[in-house]
Amino acid sequence: MEIIFLGTSSAIHSYSRSHPAIIFKGFGEVMLFDCGESTQKQLIFAKVSPMKISKIFLTHYHGDHILGLPGLLQSMNFRDRKTPLTIYGPKGLNRVKKAIKLLNLYDFNFPLEFIELKNEDIIENEKYIIKTKKVNHSVETLAYSIEEKKKPKFLRDKAIELGVPIGPLFGKLHRGEQIEINGKIIKPSQVLGKPKKSKKIVYSGDTTPCEEMINFAKNCDLLIHESTYKKEDKNKAQKNFHSTAYDAANIAKKSNAKKLILTHISTRYKDNKDLLKQAQTKFPNTIIANDLMKIEV
Repeated sequence: MEIIFLGTSSAIHSYSRSHPAIIFKGFGEVMLFDCGESTQKQLIFAKVSPMKISKIFLTHYHGDHILGLPGLLQSMNFRDRKTPLTIYGPKGLNRVKKAIKLLNLYDFNFPLEFIELKNEDIIENEKYIIKTKKVNHSVETLAYSIEEKKKPKFLRDKAIELGVPIGPLFGKLHRGEQIEINGKIIKPSQVLGKPKKSKKIVYSGDTTPCEEMINFAKNCDLLIHESTYKKEDKNKAQKNFHSTAYDAANIAKKSNAKKLILTHISTRYKDNKDLLKQAQTKFPNTIIANDLMKIEV
């Protein structure tokens, strides 16, 4: 799985940071989380085709997280996209859909679906599961987790020992279906070992530090958490429903995350060394995201 940070700023652009947008590549899909201004341009620099994006997840509807969406959709249409695209977001997504329609951008030539999500909703298939969690921001906001589904190891020698012929019946057992061989029932549990631990990635969106995030990020491999302010600007963070870098580190520590990446960095800080240092005093395995940074999970 690969994460590409297209934009890592907070409400205002800087020379080096664009508005929030994160690409997730895994399970044969390309997904986009948030879509701030400059997302299209950053996709070009990151060498990611927007035509390959299958799903877009919006955390909330503040401008810095969604104003790149109309232009991105229009560009997909200009490029004669035919494959379906699904856009997910919290309550209020239908207003975004109507706004795009009012801009005369709604008559697309490809299947486009808008789906509103609630707290603790689940999207899943045989490869992964995506969950939502309502967090504490000034507007309705969802955090997201992506967790891969690991199939149990198929015990080939055990299956042969039980008389299962090599071939399609192996696949049935691996998919969890029982089979019959010469009148004898063979259950999947007889030929399946323990699954490997699955990987889990969590993205906070904008939020104050809250208990919900601690539980939601429990034992994750990677926590991507907003860290708009330094520790000494805690009052500003609380007033604006954001987190400090130290807050994010505290969430990572309490949730037993393996790695923390700080993002949504305020442009008021010209040097981010203090942000990183403050976080690392609480949670050493912390780094700060920069635009176009790539990381494997």
